[in-house]
Amino acid sequence: MSNEPYLSVVVPVYGSGEALPELRERLDRTLRERNLSYELILVDDRCPGNAWQIIQALASSYSEVIGARLARNFGQHAATIGGIALARGEWIVTMDDDLEHIPEAIPALLEAADTNHSLVYGTFNQRTHSSFRNYTSEIMRRLLKWAFPELNQEYTSFRLMQRSLAKQLETFNLHHPYIDGFLSWMTASVRTVEVKHDLRKHGRSGYTLLRLIGHAVNIFVTFSHLPLRIATYGGTLLAAGSFLFLMYTVYERLIGNIGSPGYASLMSAVLFTCGIQLLMLGLIGEYIGRLMGATYRRPVYVVETVTTRKR
Repeated sequence: MSNEPYLSVVVPVYGSGEALPELRERLDRTLRERNLSYELILVDDRCPGNAWQIIQALASSYSEVIGARLARNFGQHAATIGGIALARGEWIVTMDDDLEHIPEAIPALLEAADTNHSLVYGTFNQRTHSSFRNYTSEIMRRLLKWAFPELNQEYTSFRLMQRSLAKQLETFNLHHPYIDGFLSWMTASVRTVEVKHDLRKHGRSGYTLLRLIGHAVNIFVTFSHLPLRIATYGGTLLAAGSFLFLMYTVYERLIGNIGSPGYASLMSAVLFTCGIQLLMLGLIGEYIGRLMGATYRRPVYVVETVTTRKR
């Protein structure tokens, strides 16, 4: 008989180390009640505080727990892929470390999965985030639906994946990975299950406003050509508008309505045009930077330490 577990639960850890003992206890109780063998893989994304010490203590006390520490902070998606690389289960769950994703909902994800649906998302009717966070997230989803139509629209970081699908995530060598974008490229066999979104009990979210903006830019630049198309169409419209204004100015000059062009209007037009050009150059630079990163083959993540698996 194989010693491999039926289920691997991968948890990237950043900012909620105090929640890990409760998460392990609730996960163990939920899965043992259903006689499901499992492993819990906790990936320390170099978060502040004593999270790694907590992970080491759990790994030394419970044979199901495996801890991994990254060499530096690589981000949630990179840390998740690093945990998936260590996973041995037939099915792999990814979830957050703050207990907003409740372990008791995992059996519902397993019930929805089958050979024809290798990816199941746990979705939330009502999120416990702040109103501002919920509002901006909804705007982001609508923009992504427009820019990236093939994206699984009901995506969350609470996912269940078949092992063969999850392991393919390791083949994407992008320095700024986005798991749900990769999954949308690989499969359309998706189901969703509505689950409860619980309150955060420990720590604070690592996603500040600037990080959320950076994450949004990464998604748009990596998975959509829409920014380049906007730059192209915007430049075309600006050029056409400038030409029409030039013709209008020449006409007004010829009929004597313009005596001497004003300095303020001239500078306004020049500055506006320069601003649009710099914006376009910035967008092009983002794409070139991603291409350079892929060329350099920078690692998605680097694992510094892995705890010894107990038997």
